[in-house]
Amino acid sequence: MTFFKLKPIAGQPLYIQLMQQIRHATETGALRDGDQLPGIRTLAEELVVSPNTIIKAYSELEHEGLLEMRQGAGAFVCVTRRTRLIAERIQLAQERIRDVIEEVRVAGLEDDEIQRAFEAELAAPRKAARRR
Repeated sequence: MTFFKLKPIAGQPLYIQLMQQIRHATETGALRDGDQLPGIRTLAEELVVSPNTIIKAYSELEHEGLLEMRQGAGAFVCVTRRTRLIAERIQLAQERIRDVIEEVRVAGLEDDEIQRAFEAELAAPRKAARRR
């Protein structure tokens, strides 16, 4: 059983959703260098999508250098130095975010209020002073 979940009503092509989930899994360490992904037919059956959807996602990720397709063997994660750096930055950011969330919980904000605050900040135009 795979941990990928596609949502046909998300307004985004299914192959892009799959690509984003595979990228996220490599960035967070859920998928590591050398891990084998499910076969095209197997994953298509599990996700109830056309095998062409899986082929397109895998092909695009191979083109990006995140996957290596081996004839007769399948698709394997190929984590580059850049991907490792991104993963480290994301893990550091998650730690900092956890700390901030704990601080504002202690200050009395509820989780839905915290979520709205984060979403508002992410949606706000970036200011020159905030860029790093």
